[in-house]
Amino acid sequence: MIDKAYAMASQTSAGNGEAASPLMGILPIILIFGVFYFLLIRPQKKKMKKHKEMVNSLKKGDRVVTGGGIYGRITSLKGKQAEVEIASGTRVTANKQSLSREKSVEAEVVSK
Repeated sequence: MIDKAYAMASQTSAGNGEAASPLMGILPIILIFGVFYFLLIRPQKKKMKKHKEMVNSLKKGDRVVTGGGIYGRITSLKGKQAEVEIASGTRVTANKQSLSREKSVEAEVVSK
């Protein structure tokens, strides 16, 4: 008899005898997912899209920074790789995805 009383108590909300809605149990999870989407996932997708556009627009002569923080100028592009001149006569090959533009160059592009 006591087991049935405990089982019935878990099915009521606020003790007023109404059955708890299954939606009310799922609603916090949906809200948390919504917050994560708008605060984390969506901005990251925008950032990735912007970086992909920048990588696709790279051309010979652009000043870039590698993922390791090395500044240089692109001397040639070959598929997924870019040859970057970091000093007179010193060239390194880098993956295009690891490159980003210098801030000063971005400011010049935006101002035009």
